[in-house]
Amino acid sequence: MSKRRDFLAANSGKRAPMPGFVLLMRPRDDGDETMQIGFTVTKKIGNAVVRNRMKRRLRALARELLAERGVAGADHVLIGRNGGIERDYALLRTELGKAFRKVTPQALAAAAVDTTTPAKAGAQVGKPL
Repeated sequence: MSKRRDFLAANSGKRAPMPGFVLLMRPRDDGDETMQIGFTVTKKIGNAVVRNRMKRRLRALARELLAERGVAGADHVLIGRNGGIERDYALLRTELGKAFRKVTPQALAAAAVDTTTPAKAGAQVGKPL
């Protein structure tokens, strides 16, 4: 992704904040199954050298995990956070996997089903009270 409007559109999608970065994901619903990825790091993080180093780390993470865990036909944006440059790369990789699980449609559908309360014996399921 390279256009500002794509980044702004992705901002309205699902977000998964992690200590080193924030993952934004928004399905495009245009029939195109390609995944797009964008990276951004603000000037609050540091000078150009620090920002570019953070973007290189984010690109390497996306190269490893986007193909297998990303959502087809969606825009993904990784926003670098302040602690991301000092964090261990393996820790960032596990956090990105966790972030992908948070924003994928399968994970969202599974979270909607409440399985925390067991049904009582003899209770009728599905009937309103």
